[in-house]
Amino acid sequence: QVRLVESGGGSVQAGGSLRLSCAASGYTYSMAWFRQAPGKEREGVAGIDNLGRRKYAASVLGRFTISRDNAKNILDLEMNSLQPEDTAMYYCAAAPAVIMTNWDWYSPQRWPYWGQGTQVTVSS
Repeated sequence: QVRLVESGGGSVQAGGSLRLSCAASGYTYSMAWFRQAPGKEREGVAGIDNLGRRKYAASVLGRFTISRDNAKNILDLEMNSLQPEDTAMYYCAAAPAVIMTNWDWYSPQRWPYWGQGTQVTVSS
């Protein structure tokens, strides 16, 4: 069983930065960040596997950076140039399998383990 605990959410003004972290217990070959805004579907933001293969959603490319410390089993998301449309609950997800080579890595159905989420609010 995998347990994921997110931290680092908060409120920031447009143009600001936040860093999210996810502490994992258990085997996590692939990890990712998703987000869900009120009334919208959960969407993949960025993913990474333990070989360092990364993918990003087009909406965050160039602004967000995903990284992980395999030894400590910690996943981070550095978010810069935040915009009001980035406001959402952010979730850490993990899977004990190769996912990042798949074209649909951003599909929530591919990820069996989820954290409780951390809120990010960006004001204009």
